[in-house]
Amino acid sequence: MLSYDIDLMTSVEERRQQTPQVEHCIRVCTATGCRMAHSDSIKTALTEEVSHQGKSDSCAVKGVGCMGLCSAGPLVSVNEGSTIYQGVTLDDVSEIVTSLGGEQATHLRRLDVPSFFEHQQRIVLENSGRIDPTNVEDYLMAGGYEALRKALDEMPPAEVVNEVAKSGLRGRGGAGFPTGQKWATVAKNVGKQKYVICNADEGDPGAFANRTVLESDPQRVLEGMAIAAYAIGATKGYIYIRAEYPLAIERLQIAIRQAEQVGLLGNRILDTPFSFSIDLRVGAGAYVCGEETALIASVEGKRGTPKIRPPYPAESGLWGMPTLINNVETFATIPPIIRNGGDWYAQFGTSTSKGTKVFSLTGQVVRSGVIEVPLGMTLREIIYEIGGGIPGGRDFKAVQTGGPTGGCVPKEYLDTPVDHASLVKLGSIMGSGGMIVMDETTCMVDVARYFMEFCKSESCGKCTPCRVGTAQMYDLLTLIASGQATLADLELLERLCSTTKLAALCGLGQSAPNPVLSTLRHFRREFLAHIDDHVCPAEVCEVSPVVEEAL
Repeated sequence: MLSYDIDLMTSVEERRQQTPQVEHCIRVCTATGCRMAHSDSIKTALTEEVSHQGKSDSCAVKGVGCMGLCSAGPLVSVNEGSTIYQGVTLDDVSEIVTSLGGEQATHLRRLDVPSFFEHQQRIVLENSGRIDPTNVEDYLMAGGYEALRKALDEMPPAEVVNEVAKSGLRGRGGAGFPTGQKWATVAKNVGKQKYVICNADEGDPGAFANRTVLESDPQRVLEGMAIAAYAIGATKGYIYIRAEYPLAIERLQIAIRQAEQVGLLGNRILDTPFSFSIDLRVGAGAYVCGEETALIASVEGKRGTPKIRPPYPAESGLWGMPTLINNVETFATIPPIIRNGGDWYAQFGTSTSKGTKVFSLTGQVVRSGVIEVPLGMTLREIIYEIGGGIPGGRDFKAVQTGGPTGGCVPKEYLDTPVDHASLVKLGSIMGSGGMIVMDETTCMVDVARYFMEFCKSESCGKCTPCRVGTAQMYDLLTLIASGQATLADLELLERLCSTTKLAALCGLGQSAPNPVLSTLRHFRREFLAHIDDHVCPAEVCEVSPVVEEAL
């Protein structure tokens, strides 16, 4: 078991002065993307090579979280990112260490994409790629838990809630509900026990922003949860995370254990009357458990199905007690808000969508990875300035936001600012941060069918509109994709979308038609080409004309 002897009263500056300084620091990304490309072996080899070249006293090798540009991994950063090497292999290790003496590393591929970083505003991700996510001391050295200390020492709970409300932060899990308003509702409800739950059940295809935060800076999420617990009067917290995130689970377990060992979780935190503990709950991967009432049922050990609201969890949640639920990114945003003030955070973003948003940018784009941008930045800036545009000289066709219950935005709306209201107007949502770019080789009928298949499979089956509606919509989309549908089938599909959207019990069923409706709205000609002309313009679907039986 790890053991720490840490003076929590020591300031960040004092910690830095007391820590032995080295001339060089090599940071190796050990988040999931780079680990899949064997970055752990590269880190081990770098440590051995530093020792072999006699540089152990002047150089430290550190495993860190995601540096952002996942498509260029494995990434190795030297001296606070002054040089970043991409696509590093074991054959590059010796040259990297040798170059620390001033010699030019001629054979290594340096990362030279300033636009990827310059257009970002890293608040949630400020520590990602810089600190060791498995070392609480590294987090403290970066100013970790200063916000919790400030809240406990200087701010009554109501003032913490007011500061969050002043920031304009809205929930980053998809619905975009004002965070301060939710906290105030839970705070005013009376209960012998209150709970804080972090929703880490990120299940959207193509979304990995929350996973990246947990793998890169888990203590930050714990600190945000502790501040929330103090603000609303809770003493117990849970992190609900899907089993498909083994590295995030491992690092959360380490983070919780270390925080408990140094007195940042548990009884009388920072020598105050405030006590708060956190447990992990690992889900089996049901997408519907991202819905808060289904999540609560799963935490309680029941089948994860949604309930009719009201009552809302803020009034009657986990085991019937007032419960605050926010997602990973929301909690990770809290420490800098408390540290710097709500007005500071509100200067970023737009008048109605404050702050920044973390996105997982992927699909047919040159530079894919995890980014953080101020809300209000346009889709064009994100895709072309940060993402580098479409590979192979192909044309941009659409970008899908909000996961399987979001929508597809076509190229004529590339200059749309990314905020809650603007995306809803286009038939999409921001969701938890998935952003999938599509080029001219993509068939939008096939895209709608893919996401409907996902929703059909993930429906819990509790309500008929979702259970039957998603299955029927999938069957109709299959008919269209194969060229076997009629215009009457297209009309039926639109009616089913409207009915399911209005009648489904929870957010999954209510928003499942979004990909279909948005593609029909912006790409109806492709649907008609499959139906009337029996062709797929993108040449993706196996379309065949209807053969009428002879009388």
